Amino acid sequence: MEEPEMQLKGKKVTDKFTESVYVLANEPSVALYRLQEHVRRSLPELAQHKADMQRWEEQSQGAIYTVEYACSAVKNLVDSSVYFRSVEGLLKQAISIRDHMNATAQGH
Repeated sequence: MEEPEMQLKGKKVTDKFTESVYVLANEPSVALYRLQEHVRRSLPELAQHKADMQRWEEQSQGAIYTVEYACSAVKNLVDSSVYFRSVEGLLKQAISIRDHMNATAQGH
């Protein structure tokens, strides 16, 4: 065989070999294997993130409940100011009656 003919056949063989390797490297089963490996490596970290997020959500819900309860208590205090004013008026009236009774008792 002649040199140019041998080079042409060698190029054809290497081109076919390269194409075969490319097809094998990109075959769907290889892609699925790579995907599986990626998931296997990533899953523990993702599971930890999920657990952290759930814990933070529970803590946040507790804090939200506490704040809502405190707001409700403050609102109830504001709403009860009418009653406090009434008690204050009654106490002033009672003190006035007591003072009047003391003054009357001392006058006899």
